[in-house]
Amino acid sequence: MRGNIAQLMQQAQKMQENMQRAQEELAKLEVTGQAGAGMVSVTISGRMECRKVRIDPTVMSDPEMAEDLIAAAFNDAVNKVNAESQSRMSAATAGMPIPPGMKMPF
Repeated sequence: MRGNIAQLMQQAQKMQENMQRAQEELAKLEVTGQAGAGMVSVTISGRMECRKVRIDPTVMSDPEMAEDLIAAAFNDAVNKVNAESQSRMSAATAGMPIPPGMKMPF
């Protein structure tokens, strides 16, 4: 019994280290979302901070369309960051499911 607990604690420690490394990598990550066949692109960090917005000048002739494309490009970037985050965290936990609401690292 004692050996199992020690082994479980070692696994938890390793998982915590892996998750911290994954979080650091995600913080450095930059992802670009696009809309309107690339007419608008938004680059955000893994921490959801906007880094760059590029808008094709032809889009500016229609402000309403520009607004919609910017929102769509931002949402595309957020979805990409979320997918990458989920993938990296899943790899860091070695597929071990983390209960909803559990804060990592411990």
